[in-house]
Amino acid sequence: MRKSLSLQAEFAEEFGACVFDVTLDCEDGAPVGGELDHAQMVAEMALQSYRASQRRAPAKPARIAVRVHPVDHPAFEQDIEVLLGRAGAALSHVMIPKVETVAQVVRAAWTIDQIHGPSHDVAPMPLHALIESAAAVHRAFDIAAHPRIQSLSFGLMDFVSSHGGAISSGAMRFDPLNGSVSLDQFHHPLVVRAKLEIASACHAHGKVPSHCVVTEFGDPSAIGAAALQAKRFGYTRMWSIHPAQIRGIVTALAPSQQEVELAARVVGAGAREQWAPVAIDGHLHDRASYRYFWQLLERAHQTGCKLPGSIDQFFADSQPSPGETL
Repeated sequence: MRKSLSLQAEFAEEFGACVFDVTLDCEDGAPVGGELDHAQMVAEMALQSYRASQRRAPAKPARIAVRVHPVDHPAFEQDIEVLLGRAGAALSHVMIPKVETVAQVVRAAWTIDQIHGPSHDVAPMPLHALIESAAAVHRAFDIAAHPRIQSLSFGLMDFVSSHGGAISSGAMRFDPLNGSVSLDQFHHPLVVRAKLEIASACHAHGKVPSHCVVTEFGDPSAIGAAALQAKRFGYTRMWSIHPAQIRGIVTALAPSQQEVELAARVVGAGAREQWAPVAIDGHLHDRASYRYFWQLLERAHQTGCKLPGSIDQFFADSQPSPGETL
């Protein structure tokens, strides 16, 4: 956890933005019987790192989250009381694992609000949900629709193990050379279906789909290839299981420079024509493509990509964004 927080600060300095979140784990990371001590340590770590990021860049503080125990675990309420009671102001969101129903999201939100708000001066704490079973995948659209949900993540390992051996262990792995034969995580039909359902549920409700981990952290080339596959499945974020994977994920999920340059040309031309249709390189662009390319530029800005000078005006605090008018 300390290494990830340190790397987050290094990347923020390099890219000029906080380009990835760090989620401090109180579920699998806590030893049985030591949940309270672990939660207290995590709260202090989050608070210290957040305050340090505020000193470095007050306008762009670090994004630090916590993964608590499931809502039906005896330590869940204790996690919430310790983490949000001590470090709520430092947290960007709370990750809820093993989410099966909307009722669990409602319970999590209610419990958090008893500690953290909501009130007129404290915004409700966003929730991220881990979808880790076939039943949860079935309800993914309903879970994504809940207003407190900001993102859904796919929990590959638990999803595979929840099938009682019906899905082979090979589906937990990434096999870039032989995946279609070995039925790795990008080719096993039940896993592929789950990934597509979660991504589709998120996009249907304006939420962020976050792809599962790749366990092959010893192969630097594997993570970039896997992140590109995740991108093709409609995912805009991806979990790392080791700090060495982070740069490969950030690079693969960020828009390419060629995409950024085209987006800048299209948005710039649209702005000059008051968002009327324009032709660029023989292709017609109207408000639908303006929205698409504006969203691409937003992702580029958030991930520290270099933007053409002509487009910087749209990211100044005093300027309205095209997204507000399209």
